[in-house]
This record gives sequence, C-alpha cells and structure tokens, in this order.
Amino acid sequence: MELVFPVIFLLPIHLGSEELHELKEKISTLTYNATEAEIFLGKITQKKRALTELRHLKVNTEEVVAVEQVHLDSAPPAKRRKIWSPHKEVLGDDLATISDTASGTAFDGEVGSTADHRESAAWNTVKVVKLAWLTDSLKEGDQIGVRAYSTAISSLRAYPYTLTTPPEVARLPGCGSKIALLFREYKESGGLREARSGELDSKLAVLNRFYNIWGVGEVTAQEFYNKGWRDLDDVVEYGWSTLNRVQQIGVKYYDEFLLKIPRAEVEAISNTILTFANRILEGFQMLIVGGYRRGKEGCGDVDIVISHPDEAATNGLIVKLADALEDAGYVTHTLTLSTRNSERGQWPVQWKSNGQSGSGFDTLDKALVVWQDTAWTGGEAKNPNPHRRVDIIISPWKTVGCAVLGWSGGTTFERDLRRYCKAERSLKFDSSGVRSRVDGSWVDLESDTRGNPAPDMLTAERRVFKALGLEYRSPVERCTG
Repeated sequence: MELVFPVIFLLPIHLGSEELHELKEKISTLTYNATEAEIFLGKITQKKRALTELRHLKVNTEEVVAVEQVHLDSAPPAKRRKIWSPHKEVLGDDLATISDTASGTAFDGEVGSTADHRESAAWNTVKVVKLAWLTDSLKEGDQIGVRAYSTAISSLRAYPYTLTTPPEVARLPGCGSKIALLFREYKESGGLREARSGELDSKLAVLNRFYNIWGVGEVTAQEFYNKGWRDLDDVVEYGWSTLNRVQQIGVKYYDEFLLKIPRAEVEAISNTILTFANRILEGFQMLIVGGYRRGKEGCGDVDIVISHPDEAATNGLIVKLADALEDAGYVTHTLTLSTRNSERGQWPVQWKSNGQSGSGFDTLDKALVVWQDTAWTGGEAKNPNPHRRVDIIISPWKTVGCAVLGWSGGTTFERDLRRYCKAERSLKFDSSGVRSRVDGSWVDLESDTRGNPAPDMLTAERRVFKALGLEYRSPVERCTG
C-alpha cells in the first residue's frame, strides 16, 4: 500500500545526477517551488548548512528554542531567538539537536508569512531532514504494505463462500475499499494491471527465480541480484562457494523441487516413514500436516508429525529414524537434524519474559531431508524419480495437539493464533506446547478433566482449540497463506 508523503522539496547539494533522478522517481509529492514544501530533503547533517540552503532558496527563517508546553497562566511566554526575515519565519528547536540516527531530523520548525501583524500569521510545519528519512520510510512502507496485502489475501483465501460483489470484499477483515476496487477490476477485466505489469518486470522475474531456490529468502535473492547475477548459472559460476549446504542442494535440484507432489505420493512417503518408525518400536502414530492437510492437490513438500503414547519412545527417535531411512536409500541428504526437544526433556520451549523467543525451528525434534523413491520400473541405470523435500517432526504425546495445530495452518493463521494467545489468554503458543506468560509454567491443554491424555492426534488438536476458547476450524479453513 502506497505511502502518502507530505510535499517535498529536494535539496540537490551533494547528490549526483543519477541519485537525483532516482529520488525524483520515488517521490510522488515532489515540488520545485520551495514555498510549497513541507519537507526539505537532502544530504544535510549540520544545522548551519540547513539554514544556508534555505536562505539560498529565499526561505529565510526565524528560529525559536523548543520549550515545554505549559498553561498560559502558569508562566511567562518563552523568549524567541530570532533570525530576521522580511518574508518568512521558521519557529523550531535548536538545530544542535540533530539526531545521529539514520532517520534523524536535521531541522524541525514552522513557517509562515511575515506580515505587519506578526502574531496573526498562519503557521505551517516545515522540516529539513536527512536523506535516510526517505529510504527508511520507503523500507518501512514496503514492510507495512506486505503485511497489509498479506492480511487481505488471507481473508480472501479463507472465506468459505464465492465472492460476487465489491461490497462483500470490502467487509472482509483487512480488505476495505482498495481491495474491493481491485476485485472490481478483476471481475470486469479478468486480471489486474499491477499483476500484468509485475509479470512483465524482468527484475521481478529474476528475483522470483532466486527466491525459488530452497534456502534462499527475500534478502538473499536481492543480494544475488545486486551482485549482477541473473540466473542459476551465474550463482554456480560466481557464488557457489558462498552458498550454504541447503542452498547448494536447492540449486542442484532446483527444477525437481519446483515440481508439485501429488497427494498419493505424499501419502506413500508418509506411510513409508511411519513403517520405519514402527520397526524401531511399535505403536507410533502419524499425521500428514502442512499444505496436504489444508487440501492442496499438489504440495511443495511433505510435512508429517509422528508421536507415540509412550513419551520415552519419542525421546531421541529422530536420529535413529533419519539414519534408518538414509541406510535404506530413501533419504539422499539430511540437511538439518534438530534434537533440541529431546535435549530439554521433551518439555515445551521456555517462555522468556525478557521478550526474546526461542528458534521456531528447534522447538521440536525435526529432520529436514531430501527424499527419493527407491523403486523404478524403467531400464535407466540411474534413479529417475524426482527428489522431494520432506520435514519429519517428532512430538511427545502430551503436546501433540499443539504440534499438529502449529504445523497445519497457513502463515497468517499461525501468526494470528499466537497473537490471540498472547493478547487474550496471556499464553505463549508454540508447536512444542503452551506456557503461561505470567509465571512461565506449562499449561496442559490436551488432557481431559480426569487427566487422561487424548486417544489420538486429531482429538488432541480439538482439545487445544476448546481450551483456548476457539471454535474448531477445519484445516481447509486455515489456508491463509
């Protein structure tokens, strides 16, 4: 969503021609008339320089020292330190207080006409700010825009009925009039101008290509682009040694990882893993979570939760299970193996009252592996089956409902669930369990009133919903993206 800036005058001092051109493209409220400006933007760090630049523009100033606001009858008016101007005056704080931060203000004050009756002048705020103010604002605006659009998309995706009119869209949480107008454009034309423009943007195409590398996020994709890389060959030729192991595997199997996994194959992989777990000890249960559980016909990866009513059975299981699958040839690469949950006695991750939080990845024992089916019928000498990404999550039985709930929702659903628990219940929700934000104690949401554990994973998940005071939502209603 677009930021609305005040009227800005760009001070050209210390700015090269290319930088000037780029800034002019970014500032939609740019003015070339200094008398109209509310913000003067430039590479200014000293008060004296700021005042000089304003005078060159014939924006002469009168400055006042900032004082605390008091009741009119409680103290005499503060004296003003004046720099006389026959045309304009600026009332503001001492410029010696220029902020050292990136977004610091170099000058802050008010400007208005200087008439014969000075006390009747109309005053407007004017600021001279550092260039970083704009870049910080644009960056923050991008982040706000992403979150705003993400919320709107989540509402649209989770809405269980067919949308037919813009007013219907406008009433959805996070949507409003702007999204409703986009919906109208889509209904009338079958597409969106912004989307079509994005599809034709060569830079976005390159960034998307890099973003699709397993282990590469938004920031890294931008770094690749800034280095002048434009395709995977560039990454391999110029940056292979700088990639971590996950990213190298992501490049190696780039095309295979982009292939969607049919539901039948997801089920076959999951059942094979369960079979190997039960070879270690009988009685394990398994539930496929992630996109599969939300109803996707084709999945990007396979996510499964495995548990056992005997808590001792899940302690350290992930190491033995990953080794067994690798020995059998199903796992070609074990990229990450976390045993943090076993290391802390399979208790929910601690709540840190100082505001820090534990790593979401390490809250449960987990293996992130590359999978390849070992069976093929053709005459190929080399296994032709595509490599798949598989997450194997191990949960103790006492908190398996939290594990299933934590791994079954879309990003926005999971984020809002955690916010709800914090704001409404003073709880910290995590896939390893729930803790009180009051005293840090574990809160058992899954045992019945007699203290009996849930008989299966689905019952455990429903008990978590109920204990949190929430209506149960089918996984297909949690596809918020």
